[in-house]
Amino acid sequence: MFLAFEGADGAGKSTQVQLLAEYLERQGREVLICREPGGTELGEKLRGILLDPDSGDMGPEAEVLLFMAARAQLCSRVIRPALEAGKVVISDRFLWSSVVYQGIVGGLGIEEVLSIGRVATGGLLPELTFLIDLDPAVSHSSLDEGDRMERRGLDFQREVREGFAGLVADFSDSFALIDGSGSVEQVHEQVIKALPQKQS
Repeated sequence: MFLAFEGADGAGKSTQVQLLAEYLERQGREVLICREPGGTELGEKLRGILLDPDSGDMGPEAEVLLFMAARAQLCSRVIRPALEAGKVVISDRFLWSSVVYQGIVGGLGIEEVLSIGRVATGGLLPELTFLIDLDPAVSHSSLDEGDRMERRGLDFQREVREGFAGLVADFSDSFALIDGSGSVEQVHEQVIKALPQKQS
């Protein structure tokens, strides 16, 4: 089973990924956690380029292709083999991030990014994506100077939140909307309740 977490920077995705993995392991499942971009030797090198503030003002076209290259490697070398081995895979971000960051906010278009994404992933999408929704004024305040993506500021984070909200409306079967304003434990409880029935 393939699950993913999305949301604006600072919304608490990584914490919830870890808590869900621990919950599923207690249920006797073998779990693999991965992150985007990254998870492979190539992916980590591309992550360094993408998140390095010294990479400068990279256009959305270059961004999406670098993200997709990292994603393609992660899918073929890590995610698919793990799924075939019967593991639960939980990814900290996946294709919907590119749809929002480069497709919607970056202006490339949703279908254009999805089209590139289908090639990169071989059509693989999470069975469910947990979208942790949190006011950017709260989530962004939890970030320090941050990486190249995080430094784009509060207005950018608001556009990202709106982009994800639009995706939930258009692709409702793919998402579980999680209110990120509560405690870590309260958010985790929402995630558990939203798990597909065969897992919960």
